[in-house]
Amino acid sequence: MDVKDGSTTRGTGRGAARGTYAVGDERRARILDAAVEHFAQWGFHATSLARIAKDVGITQGGLLHHFRTKEALLVSVLEASDEHDTERFFAEECESVAEWFHRLLDLTAYNSRRPGRTRMFNALVGESGDPDHPAHAFFARRYRTLVADAAQSLRRGLDSGELRPDTDCEAEARQLLAVMDGLQLQWVLAPQAVDMTAELRGYLTRLYRNLSTAGGALPPAATAAE
Repeated sequence: MDVKDGSTTRGTGRGAARGTYAVGDERRARILDAAVEHFAQWGFHATSLARIAKDVGITQGGLLHHFRTKEALLVSVLEASDEHDTERFFAEECESVAEWFHRLLDLTAYNSRRPGRTRMFNALVGESGDPDHPAHAFFARRYRTLVADAAQSLRRGLDSGELRPDTDCEAEARQLLAVMDGLQLQWVLAPQAVDMTAELRGYLTRLYRNLSTAGGALPPAATAAE
C-alpha cells in the first residue's frame, strides 16, 4: 500500500507540474496576443504593461513573471511573429523563383487577415529608426536577413537558368521588400481602398516577366509545389 501510495503521489506531482507549465504557456501566449494589439495601437513608448495585464486578467506583477521588462516583451512579440511566419511559409526551400513569389503572395494574404499584427509592425518599424529604440537592433537585423534571404532565392533562379544572367539579385531583393512594405503601409492606412495582395500579384507578374529567361508572366500557383 505504501509503495502504491508513493507512486500515485509522484505521478500526481508530475501531472501537476505539467499542468502548471501548460497554464504558464497559455498565459504567456495570451500576454503576447494582447501585447500585439497594444503595440499596434499605441506604439512602444505609450504602451502600458498595466493595461496589457488588465486585458489578460492578471496583475502587472504576474505579467512581469513572464516578461521582466516592456523591452523584453516587445522583442518576444516580434521574434515569435517572425518565427511563426517562417515556419508557416518558408520552412521548406522553394524549387523556383515562381514558387517563392507565390509564397510571398500567401504571406501577404495572411497579413491582411491579421490587421493587429500588421499594424504593429508598421508602427514599430517607424519608431525603431531611433537607434535608442528597443526594437532598433531587431529590425536592423531582420532587414539584413530578409534582403540576404530574398537575394539568395533569386540567385537560385539565376543559377538554374530561370532568371536572366544579368539579374542584380541584391538590388531586386531590396526593391521587392520596399514594394511589399509600401503596399502594407498603404493598406494599414486604408484597408478598404487597397488590396495589397492583388497589387503585389501585379507587381510580381511584371517583375517575373522582366527577369525570367522565358520572358513570360508569373506561372499560376498550381504549377508550383505547395
